Amino acid sequence: MEGEGEIDRLPMDLLAHIFVMITSFTDLAQASGVCRKWKQGVKQSLGRRETLSFAGCKMDDDSTARLVRYAYSLKELDISRSRWGCQITDHGLYGISLARCISNLTSISLWGMTGITDEGVVHLISKTNSLQHLNIGGTFITDESLFAIADSCPQLKSIVLWSCRHVTGNGLLFLVNKCRRLESINVWGTRVPVDCFIGLLTISPALQIKPRGLQLDVGNAPLWPAV
Repeated sequence: MEGEGEIDRLPMDLLAHIFVMITSFTDLAQASGVCRKWKQGVKQSLGRRETLSFAGCKMDDDSTARLVRYAYSLKELDISRSRWGCQITDHGLYGISLARCISNLTSISLWGMTGITDEGVVHLISKTNSLQHLNIGGTFITDESLFAIADSCPQLKSIVLWSCRHVTGNGLLFLVNKCRRLESINVWGTRVPVDCFIGLLTISPALQIKPRGLQLDVGNAPLWPAV
C-alpha cells in the first residue's frame, strides 16, 4: 500500500516478537495506541511472556490485572512496590486471579504491597497450586494468609515473610507442616519467638531459616550469632 511504513508490512507474528523485547510498559502502552495492528501486536507479545515485572512502574489495579490476563503463558509475576511503583489493592488481586495463567504461576512477588489484606491474598493464592516461590514480605498479612498458602501451594519451595509482624508461630508451624517441599523461609523482622524456629526445624530439619545471621541448635535450643 502506498505510503505504508516498512514496519507496517511486517507479519503480525514478527511484530509481536519485536514488542516482546520492549520491557517498558509505558512504551508498550504508547505502541498499542499507534494503530489497531500495533495494539493487537502488543497483546500477542504479552501472551508470549513468561515473566512480567511491574516493580518501579506506576500501575493501578485495573491496568495491572488487564495486562496479566493478556499474559496467558506467564510463569513469574512481580508486582513489588518501589518508591514510585505499584500500589495494588485487594481489588487488583481479585482481577489477577481471573487470569488464565494463574494456575501456572511458579513465582509471585507482592513485596511491600501495603494496600493488600488477607482477603485479597487468600483469594489469589487459592488458585496458585503450581506456586514454588512467594515473596509477601513487607505486608500486613496474618496467619489467615499462611493457612491459605499451606492449603493451596503444595509445591512451595521458598517464602519471604520479611517484616510480616502480624504472623505468629502457629501460622508458621502450620505452613511448614503442610508444605513439605519448603526449603527456605525468611522471617527477618517478624515477632516470632525462638522456640517456634526450633519447632520448624523439628518438622523439617533441612529447612533454611533466614536471616543467616541466626543459627539454631535443635538439640540444646540455644540461639547465637553466626561467626
